[in-house]
Amino acid sequence: MALYGVIADLHGNHEALTAVLAQLDRCGVRQLICLGDIVGYNADSDACAEQMRSRNALAVAGNHDLISIRRLGFSRCANKVIYSLKQTRRTLAPDTAAYLGSLPAFHVLEGRFLLVHAGVRDVEQYLTAPRHIAQNAAYLRTDFPGLNACFFGHVHVQRIYEVDGEDVREVPSHGPVTLRPDRLYFINPGSVDAARKAEDKLAEFALFDSTALRVEFRRIAYDDASAEAKAAAGGYRIGPWTDSLYTLRRRLLHAARRFAAP
Repeated sequence: MALYGVIADLHGNHEALTAVLAQLDRCGVRQLICLGDIVGYNADSDACAEQMRSRNALAVAGNHDLISIRRLGFSRCANKVIYSLKQTRRTLAPDTAAYLGSLPAFHVLEGRFLLVHAGVRDVEQYLTAPRHIAQNAAYLRTDFPGLNACFFGHVHVQRIYEVDGEDVREVPSHGPVTLRPDRLYFINPGSVDAARKAEDKLAEFALFDSTALRVEFRRIAYDDASAEAKAAAGGYRIGPWTDSLYTLRRRLLHAARRFAAP
């Protein structure tokens, strides 16, 4: 039983991660949970991985982590993600690759709570609608009977979904939310990295008190300008011509597959 700091989708953004960790320290958090995507998209993947290692974070592998060490391909990625992850593959330190390769697909916390990156059975599934939550609630009941909460990332949006039988509803989360032991919950702490967000550049995380069954979302500012400048200088940002070329290549491959299909 403990007060946990829950983070996800760091994406190599050391400025955002440093701000979040400082805030978690001020809150008295002693155990860190990381729901994957430690690396990719920004310039400081190695530094972010080192922070997770040095703090003994309870971490699971995200799709960016797996793509960066070539255990997963690019087929479900957007152009800008493909471009940045190719650079991540070129620059990732061997010890970082070894660390990412050691991360499990899931972790069961205190025998009661599931930690995954995305879907219960799919590391690249976006849980964005009630039907996705209902599907994964069924997977949770089948694969992990007795667990009543699943913490997941990947979507980059702070959300709490409550499942009561077959009914799914989003729980208002403007303040602390107390979980009921007789319901299932799917909880996304948001994303530490805000580089791809169009709105305010705020790093997101959650506090989870496993004794009180209470979740609270937080958002804080960080030095986005410095993080973005490093990413651009490091070759992690796709240009318009390369973006168009990637799109053309996708369309040609799709057309070739359709033509070759019986």
